[in-house]
Amino acid sequence: MKAKEVRELSKEELKEHIKADTFNYEQEKIRHSVSPIADPSKITKMRKDIARMKTILSQKEAEENK
Repeated sequence: MKAKEVRELSKEELKEHIKADTFNYEQEKIRHSVSPIADPSKITKMRKDIARMKTILSQKEAEENK
């Protein structure tokens, strides 16, 4: 998900996406440790997407607290 798309989401939608993506990320890590997946860079991309969403969420919360 691109940063522009993430910024258009509401805080609640963003929290739901973070929760779901974190769960999927952990599942992929477990699957990869058991048997290597075809595209291991997918795990890195997922981690970076989660970090991007968390950053944007914290920015939105900071704007509200001003």
